[in-house]
Amino acid sequence: MGDLKLVKKFEVTDGFWGRYEKLVKDVVLPYQENALNDRIEGAEKSHCIENFRMAAEKLRTGQCDGEFYGMVFQDSDVAKWLEGAAYSLAQNPDPELEKRCDEIIELIGIAQHEDGYLNTYFTVKEPYKRWTNLHEAHELYCAGHMIEAAVAYAECTGKSRLLEIMCGMADHIYRHFIEEGAEGYPGHPEIELALMRLFRCTKEEKYKELALHFINVRGVDSEYYKKEKGRNSWSVWGSNADDKEYNQCMEPVRMQKKAVGHAVRAVYLYTGMADAAMETGDTTLTDACKTLWNNITQSRMYVTGAIGSAYEGEAFTKDYHLPNDTAYAETCAAIGLIFFANKMLYLERDRKYVDEMERALYNCVLAGMQLDGTRFFYVNPLEALPGISGEAQTHKHALPVRPKWFACACCPPNVARLLSSVAEYAWHLLPGKLFSNLFIGGTLDLGDVFGGKITLETAYPYDNKITYRFAPEGETMSVPLAIRIPAWSVDTVICLNGKPVSYEMEESGYAFLNRDFSASDVLTVELSMPVRKVYTCNKVSANTGKAAIQRGPLIYCAEGVDNADDVLSLSLKKDGAVTVSEFLPDKLFGIQEIYAEGYRETVNDALYSYEAPAEEECRITLIPYYAWGNRGLNQMRVWMPEKK
Repeated sequence: MGDLKLVKKFEVTDGFWGRYEKLVKDVVLPYQENALNDRIEGAEKSHCIENFRMAAEKLRTGQCDGEFYGMVFQDSDVAKWLEGAAYSLAQNPDPELEKRCDEIIELIGIAQHEDGYLNTYFTVKEPYKRWTNLHEAHELYCAGHMIEAAVAYAECTGKSRLLEIMCGMADHIYRHFIEEGAEGYPGHPEIELALMRLFRCTKEEKYKELALHFINVRGVDSEYYKKEKGRNSWSVWGSNADDKEYNQCMEPVRMQKKAVGHAVRAVYLYTGMADAAMETGDTTLTDACKTLWNNITQSRMYVTGAIGSAYEGEAFTKDYHLPNDTAYAETCAAIGLIFFANKMLYLERDRKYVDEMERALYNCVLAGMQLDGTRFFYVNPLEALPGISGEAQTHKHALPVRPKWFACACCPPNVARLLSSVAEYAWHLLPGKLFSNLFIGGTLDLGDVFGGKITLETAYPYDNKITYRFAPEGETMSVPLAIRIPAWSVDTVICLNGKPVSYEMEESGYAFLNRDFSASDVLTVELSMPVRKVYTCNKVSANTGKAAIQRGPLIYCAEGVDNADDVLSLSLKKDGAVTVSEFLPDKLFGIQEIYAEGYRETVNDALYSYEAPAEEECRITLIPYYAWGNRGLNQMRVWMPEKK
């Protein structure tokens, strides 16, 4: 979603993210490859690779054995996996993985029609219905994800085969919608942001034109999907064509003021809008993006960076409606919010975009994958209650234990591609400035720009110290370095070689130092990282009288396994002490616990009683939210009652 060149230039070395990079390479990508090939016992069937094999066979022989299986957008799982593999190959060359990727890409090429069209659902199952159901059929969505994979694979490996395939598909889409004038716009946005990536990679103007077309026509005819349904005698799953908010088409995008409808579709659309605004300088599009960003982050986002409050439609609902135990909070939606934040950061250099990017990354996204990389959450509730979560009709979506795979498996490969490309969010390189956004340990090779390398050392997010070291090719290297100071760090100290150094604190929230650095220079940033209690305004009914615990970028939660198997009886002492443990390397792959003074209530077993609860003081143990659900079935709660 940003500068892929930095993915190739940045070598991750720190303990926290280094573990994740190795996990993606050694476990996540192989596991997901097995899932795509239906080789994981007891997991939901994927059939993704088999769908491509059948499509290729049908194009070669006119027929195929077997039937298409899975969601109409099943192809996109392969695309996201390939994209994640590409980023991993850029960091960790692996000839065997690359060979298997190349084989899949060749299969994709064989499954492509002569006119460039590529989609296994329509090739195998509905060969005469392509482009007749934009509302439901996800053709443009699948194309978008495969285009993203193609760009990543070309830029990370230097191989252009998938790029050639997807340029053929993009050309086909251009002919259909631009040259032939076909009406409509994507039911599930994604193609917009993908075409902007393709434009930057190929410098082909028509891809930008096509992206702008889909953005500009959306919602101009808000009745399009209803008209399309009237022309159709078939449906994928009976979606409601009258629900304009669900599809973000109730009005043209520049007029939209609130984030509505399907949360993933929304933030993918907004990402494309922000990217287009950056490329064209369109201030009306920029203003719309800022308005939508503010609506999300100020009234429709969970403290974990999750978005999408409702199971119905996987959607945003209303301002301040943020239920905890029934939250949908899809992993893909948090990833999409990160994409949106990244593009907004290019539009407007302000730390608030990185602060929320970091919030979503360290909390919701990481929680979306089990710590061993083999199970995944689609939904990320902020409260889990065994016996209710995953079982009650209203909570069936909010599973308390991660499954091995999903029938709709959009989230697992999305996590893989994000985690393996984290460098493009950590650093931004713009003319005249290098921005340090996320504090991820590693070495950035900028010899071609600044004449040397920069190494960032840290034990973040558990430690507050960030160290920058410099390795100039000559005696010194001149670096215009801008370092994000998170809003939660009230007292930040920046030193050069152990002494406070002068810097310009910009309104954007970045500390700017423009100087020559030598090999002996050590620049340190010490963030203020106390434990903080977080409160919501009283418009959020689910959190009335409650507080959450945060330290640095991490939101904490209480699990039953640490608290006598019962977190529902716990409350925080309003002025009670809160302490942080030493780093525990053997617990949950390395965490720091937080201990808070609180109370435990005990009541009799009657559903209702006239007897006041008995109350005793206790110590509440909390762990980082991203690590919950890794020790079996038990209760979990983020927001806890607070008492004097």
